Amino acid sequence: MSIQAPEHHDEVRARRRRFVGHLYGLHAKLESGNAHQVAEARRTLAQLRRSLTGPRHEAEAYAAVFPFDPPQAEQQAWILVAGLYATHPRPRPRTAPGDGSRSLGTSLRALVAKRPSAERRFVQLLAVDRTSLPYYLRQTVRLLSTADIPLDYDRLLNDVVTLMREPADPERVHRVRLNWARDFHRPTPSAAPAASPAN
Repeated sequence: MSIQAPEHHDEVRARRRRFVGHLYGLHAKLESGNAHQVAEARRTLAQLRRSLTGPRHEAEAYAAVFPFDPPQAEQQAWILVAGLYATHPRPRPRTAPGDGSRSLGTSLRALVAKRPSAERRFVQLLAVDRTSLPYYLRQTVRLLSTADIPLDYDRLLNDVVTLMREPADPERVHRVRLNWARDFHRPTPSAAPAASPAN
């Protein structure tokens, strides 16, 4: 009996990036001006949004997700992120994906600048368990969409994979939450504390 070798981490991350690139491509089709591409993108995005409404409609996301060969342990995270993207489709950020400049914490910091009440949503999101995470992420991305605040979906997929993995790696889960919190609370240059005067 042959033993299947574990998938190489870099290859899996490359697959994730190709998949998210496909999602960003749906936004490009929406903006293309080509009637056929616009209609196709709208149809796919509508199917992905419906996939968030429960297990009965989850299959609507399969045609967009499975051609990119997600590892079995990551399938639910990929399906969730596809639905989240369809809720708030945007072009790929100009900054390098995953560099921390547009993490969920960064995006929510920008949201709170417009809507201070959203800080409570962020605190709740940091505390939820794996089972409740999809619900809170859906609510959060809807808020970002209504405020037209971008999100780095490459970074989001990597983070959601960590948060939803079974069995969970508590250290890596904690690191994702700390990174979100750090980005959320990072001071803007104008708000940075002044240096103490030299004696």
